[in-house]
Amino acid sequence: MPKTYKADRISNMVQKYVSEIIQFELKDKDIGFVTVTRAKVTNDYSYAYIYVSYIDEVSKQKGLEALEKAKGFIRSRLADKLTIYKTPEIIFKLDTSFDEAQEIEEVLKNLKK
Repeated sequence: MPKTYKADRISNMVQKYVSEIIQFELKDKDIGFVTVTRAKVTNDYSYAYIYVSYIDEVSKQKGLEALEKAKGFIRSRLADKLTIYKTPEIIFKLDTSFDEAQEIEEVLKNLKK
């Protein structure tokens, strides 16, 4: 098996587990309604980039700050669930792909006019 296949599999597990931890185990109301859109784990499993999306523009910054505060708890719970030797360091990033897609769609609509 290629190394990237395993990293992709681990990324999918990390996405699932982090999403469950945020949804069911965190009690911080400041996190708000967040969706874990994807996770990308480096090939050496040192870092996991967790991409999150918020529906409400107002809660984005506040929610990201709350996730940063809860990062240690999330990582320790993730370590309990993962079966790999090294638990990756978590880095939260705002997923802007939805906003970018809306901008592209708007440009395409304007081109048709």
